[in-house]
Amino acid sequence: MEKYGLVIVHTGNGKGKTTAALGQAVRAWGDGLRVCILQFIKGGWKYGELKTLETLAAADGRIEIKQCGLGFTNTEEHEEQEHKEAASKALAMAREAITSGDWDLVILDEINYAVKFGLITVDDVLALLACRPKDLHLVLTGRDAKPELIEKADLVTEMKQIKHPYEQGIKAQMGIEF
Repeated sequence: MEKYGLVIVHTGNGKGKTTAALGQAVRAWGDGLRVCILQFIKGGWKYGELKTLETLAAADGRIEIKQCGLGFTNTEEHEEQEHKEAASKALAMAREAITSGDWDLVILDEINYAVKFGLITVDDVLALLACRPKDLHLVLTGRDAKPELIEKADLVTEMKQIKHPYEQGIKAQMGIEF
């Protein structure tokens, strides 16, 4: 089978964009692919998936996850410029991961949020797509994917929220939502 790298976008207002991308990462790792995951917004928190991926990474080093962001952008904990600097560093890391030849799958988690919040531009992301080797799989996640990115993608999935437990006063559950 000829290998053809796909550009995949997970977007929409429903839950499951990162979860789907991480499921793809586990599948790829299980099939022997080398996987790099860069998270553009998440930072500092320890999620269940981090523990799993760290365990897989310890097994053979074929999977790596890095939290590049400073966390939620609507808090007073960090200034907007600090978020922009973190996103710029994540963008440079993404370019390196994409062009290095070290990975078969690169996941840019929450990169669509980074564009939405003005931390990076859609042109920055299009430049990443332009430098992608044709056999590299690339996954972009986050709400409000720009039409230009959707146009360039091979596969786009929109997660649509129908019902959410938060609407019923149920807080996020460990092992399910974080």
